[in-house]
Amino acid sequence: MSRKLFAEAFLNERLEKRKQNGLLRKLSQTKDLIDFSSNDYLGLARSKELGQGLQKAVLLYPDAILGSTGSRLLSGNSEFAEKLEQDIAAYHGMEAALLFNSGYTANLALFSSLAQRGDTIIMDELIHASVIDGSRMGLGKRLKFKHNNLESLEEKLKVATGICYVAVESLYSMDGDQAPLKAIQHLCSTYNALLIVDEAHAFGVFEKGLVAQNGLSNQIFATLFTFGKALGAHGAAVTGSQLLRNYLINFARPFIYSTAMPFAQLLHIRLAYKYLQDHEELPLLLKKKIRLFQKQLLPITHIQTMEGPIQSILIPGQVAVRKASLELEAMNIKVYPIVSPTVAPGTERLRICLHTYNTDQEIEQLCHFLQHTIHI
Repeated sequence: MSRKLFAEAFLNERLEKRKQNGLLRKLSQTKDLIDFSSNDYLGLARSKELGQGLQKAVLLYPDAILGSTGSRLLSGNSEFAEKLEQDIAAYHGMEAALLFNSGYTANLALFSSLAQRGDTIIMDELIHASVIDGSRMGLGKRLKFKHNNLESLEEKLKVATGICYVAVESLYSMDGDQAPLKAIQHLCSTYNALLIVDEAHAFGVFEKGLVAQNGLSNQIFATLFTFGKALGAHGAAVTGSQLLRNYLINFARPFIYSTAMPFAQLLHIRLAYKYLQDHEELPLLLKKKIRLFQKQLLPITHIQTMEGPIQSILIPGQVAVRKASLELEAMNIKVYPIVSPTVAPGTERLRICLHTYNTDQEIEQLCHFLQHTIHI
């Protein structure tokens, strides 16, 4: 057998196995359904006002070119990009910021470059896949602690070696719960560890994020903010000290070897930040939608609702959870089923995302389905 045929047989075998297990992923076109699935929590991605503002703003920069033409270290840097980073850092109460093309790239850059041989990265077991992948690319020892479990974290801190980094999400993307940031930071301080917080799902939803809300901005080693969720844009920034920024510029390979963001993307980020600051009512409106969802599901005592926009309804078994998702789609409601390997087998769930643009009637319709159709 030729190497090509051997490779194709290997690829086909893995795909067939996933298909047999009901876990084969496919791309699908987004249908015009009631959105309870996207990360556009504040509606900025679909804001006509913001879109029109972006179209007008582009005209103010007639000399801007379409592409960035290279990495930031070659031809892709600009005064606009550096000023944007300074403004992002100031907004979040940090010393410096460094832009990345996505949150995934930012976590790869951060966690692949920090820990060296003999160092330790301790992460929550439910941390973003990008943190896991980034740490695998690095040289440090990797440890996981039980989700939001302080005793488990302390056990790992006691056996950590070298420089120790602790990685958590402030608002978790699948369960929708919050990390006890103050208690975690206290433990990190006690054991001389450095805390890194991924604010991907909290930024915008909780205004400047849960790090700021907990008064920890000056105590965190690094914080990640992504722009593809509540900000409705694309890209991310790692914030921290100027020393950290300089280190990443020199040692973070995903930064060094990636083509920089184009000007239009940088402009979008700047305008989205300003839009968020000018519309302080949006997080408050989202909270009202969340409270309505919680109120509607109060009779179901075994469903634990969350304070953020992500609500997980556990329906164990990939067949059962997919069936529930299809039944909702038949009602013109889009809620994605989350199955293994994204979550552990037996913890399959409907991942419901609430948004400012979901009407009260739509939320009540969804909750009525959960109350009377899904037997959990």
